[in-house]
Amino acid sequence: MERFKLLESLIRKWNPVINLVSKGSISEIYARHIMDSVQLFDLVELREGVWCDMGSGGGFPGLVIAAMAKGAGRTYDLQMIESDSRKAVFLREAARQLDLHAVVVNARVEAVPPLSANVLSARALGPLSKLCEFAVRHIGDAGVSLFPKGINYADEIEKARVDWSFDLTVHPSKTEADAAILELRNIQHV
Repeated sequence: MERFKLLESLIRKWNPVINLVSKGSISEIYARHIMDSVQLFDLVELREGVWCDMGSGGGFPGLVIAAMAKGAGRTYDLQMIESDSRKAVFLREAARQLDLHAVVVNARVEAVPPLSANVLSARALGPLSKLCEFAVRHIGDAGVSLFPKGINYADEIEKARVDWSFDLTVHPSKTEADAAILELRNIQHV
């Protein structure tokens, strides 16, 4: 909780300059962003390994996952990929102040060498079809991809299935009605 409070204060401090979260959700950082990220951690039993968060932005879910892992005694090689250099600076500083083990990669997702991640996450990065493209590059053989999606998640699944095959589990969101976390495994281009 201490780390979450510090993360919230860092977001409030940096947001006017960098726009880490929307102005409309700044008053709901804990419920809308932190708790939304916590539910991803709860879906994975990984004790150690590579967790890659693509398009980390304001640190959701990457910084939250790192904080949860530290509190649970899990050792992740947490990789946060962020193309916006200002946001990458924020992520590094936040990780330092929160005393978290996380590597920030300031690059576009498609430019990063394959990571063979055990877990791959992305929140508000793009449509599911694009996330599948990124996932096949960075996920390990037995890895799992977790993508929080809003009310239109069923449409995104339908569109993605035109070009991609995958095993899918839909987890209802605990923080937002009509939203879901899409758990994908065995992603392949068709």
